[in-house]
Amino acid sequence: MSSGGRLQGKVVVVTGASRGIGAEIARLFAAEGGRVVCAARTLREGDHAFAGSLETTVAGIRASGGEAHAVAANIAEPAECDKLIATARALCGPVDVLVNNAALTYYIPVKDYPLNRWLRSWAVNFHAPFVLSQLVLPAMIERRAGAIVNISSGAAIGPGRGPYPDPAAGTRGGTCYGAEKAALERFTQGLAAEVYPYGISVTSVAPSQVVPTPGTVHHRLVASLDDPRGEPPRLLAQAALLLATEPLDRVTGRVTYSQQILREFGWITEARGRGVDTRGTGYSEI
Repeated sequence: MSSGGRLQGKVVVVTGASRGIGAEIARLFAAEGGRVVCAARTLREGDHAFAGSLETTVAGIRASGGEAHAVAANIAEPAECDKLIATARALCGPVDVLVNNAALTYYIPVKDYPLNRWLRSWAVNFHAPFVLSQLVLPAMIERRAGAIVNISSGAAIGPGRGPYPDPAAGTRGGTCYGAEKAALERFTQGLAAEVYPYGISVTSVAPSQVVPTPGTVHHRLVASLDDPRGEPPRLLAQAALLLATEPLDRVTGRVTYSQQILREFGWITEARGRGVDTRGTGYSEI
């Protein structure tokens, strides 16, 4: 476990924590002393076609000496969001840090997009961050402290642009996902301005390169979990940790990329694929 303790005793909720980026964020935040509530739909291995589950994430954290709790929730439903935050409060206390990471993505061209899938994707990727933020804000405002970190994507910028242009974006059908992430980034900036007087930080971070996860492999954005062109999920987790713990006036309102913000704050000295030397959190990817 890291001895940094940047989140010592803080209550953290991470959505989409059953696998991939969310599981990595949960592990790192617990290593930094956070009391992490892991949320996703997949409670047990085998409940989903992809490997990974809340039970696996939580078991790994506990085996390393951290504190973690699993809460199965379908955050597409506002009532499930309410249940998640109420359970987190009952287990650990008021939420100090919310990481909106969960994503539901269908790569379908707009002309063929089923309405139910379009609405479900927006419910998870954009409406849930609003609902969850609204649920945690009263306690944060009362304590005049807190952090909300939204996980975005280079897809927010548009096809053929951004940090990792996708030459197949037009035929792949990523319009819905890109629009959701663009909306999430604008939501981040607006909410940050609204809650700044209460000492609450709101930020957004996207990976600087596609992160190999079961989902990105499935959608053929990377070749495999070991694709050397990808960004290790640890880098995005570290960027989320930085944004969740640095002083308000240094970060709030930021819409940034993982390696960009890590370089700026001196947490990495080189940022390219898997050959990365990290600083400030007790980890090395070399």
